[in-house]
Amino acid sequence: MLRRERVTPVENSDQSLNRRERSLPPLPFRNTFRENSSIRILFKCVLSNTILDVLSRRTGWEVATGEEWNFHWATREWMSTSFDRYKFTSRQFVNHFRNDFELTRKDNLIKNFKKMKRTLEKNKSKEFAKYSFMPASYVLPSEYHIFVEEFKKYPDNTIWIMKPVAGAQGRGIFLFRRLKHIQEWKKKDVTGCDAQPYVVQAYISRPYLIGGKKFDARIYVLVTSFRPLTAWVHREGFARFSHSRYTTDCVEDAFVHLTNVAIAKTAPDYDPEKGLKWSLNRLIRFYESSFSKQRVQEMISDLANLIVNSLKCVESLIIQDSHCFELYGYDVLFDEDLKPWLLEVNASPSLTASSQDDYRLKYRVLSHMLDIIDLEGKREGNEIHVGGFDQLINKGVIVERTRGPDPHNCFIPSVNLRLGEYHESKIK
Repeated sequence: MLRRERVTPVENSDQSLNRRERSLPPLPFRNTFRENSSIRILFKCVLSNTILDVLSRRTGWEVATGEEWNFHWATREWMSTSFDRYKFTSRQFVNHFRNDFELTRKDNLIKNFKKMKRTLEKNKSKEFAKYSFMPASYVLPSEYHIFVEEFKKYPDNTIWIMKPVAGAQGRGIFLFRRLKHIQEWKKKDVTGCDAQPYVVQAYISRPYLIGGKKFDARIYVLVTSFRPLTAWVHREGFARFSHSRYTTDCVEDAFVHLTNVAIAKTAPDYDPEKGLKWSLNRLIRFYESSFSKQRVQEMISDLANLIVNSLKCVESLIIQDSHCFELYGYDVLFDEDLKPWLLEVNASPSLTASSQDDYRLKYRVLSHMLDIIDLEGKREGNEIHVGGFDQLINKGVIVERTRGPDPHNCFIPSVNLRLGEYHESKIK
């Protein structure tokens, strides 16, 4: 069971590490592996939120004061400017792949998704049917004329959503029904520069609602290799709710249509401890109370398909380096039919806690991530479960487990994805 001590998220600051170590809260969970006091691992970390707490509390890990280091938690910008041509030593690991933007920039994700679909369709592959987890999408301004032609084929009341290709936290997103509503975007700005790159997508206008509110789910996916493809999914995550009840009567209201915490925080009655987040465990239990377990399992299988095939879209494009890994934040929306839709993939999911429970969750995810990276050399190497992570893909092969028995006493194989099933006291 989780410890009951009150855990306070550590705020960003410039205080010294020694002072920070004295102020760290008790560990919010038990260690997955046995401690080894002889281990000495040097780390660098550019952030001062939950990840720094995890690194500072890990047995045998110390801050690197010189050029020598074993583990580097860097920003995406640092990866591009300092590590683009850096030759890592055998005992160095960094938290980004060099060109992860092939997956995490909205325009590149759409381009690579479309390219994969075209290839599968041309080859008449049965896999083509699996690539239906993104709505109709276009990259502007390069595909503006194609979008206009497609726009005319949709009903007049169709809602579309515009997103900056490299935006975050809901900034710059807006919805529209008429082409005239994006004419201002098309115009060049006062400096003569072209319109800012955006993606436009058919809006999922029939989302599954809870309490009348729209929500999406954040799922943590850890990729340790793209060739061969190896990925893990954490059992914990969370659902983020919109601030206001859902309606399509007003497409201008961000509190209705967007679930970003950064947007909700601007509401005058925002309370981080109430109402706008559910744990993934609570969400899955809610679905199981509303639908059959078989239907929920089908939804989870569809979600596994979404994760696997989105990674396959960029498997051959990402620069493979055994010294790189990446923790992605997948944002997924479920519609009224429980179909999962991929909204975006985040290369740097927020590690700053918005509440007590949020801090505990992120602490566990990050600590279990380090258990998989295993700089201490404690793993045997054949595990398919580590902490709250389950291995979804192992060297290009989807990992399955048996579930059941069914009424005929036959054990049924299913994909190794156990969302919402994390329990600290007992991990199978």
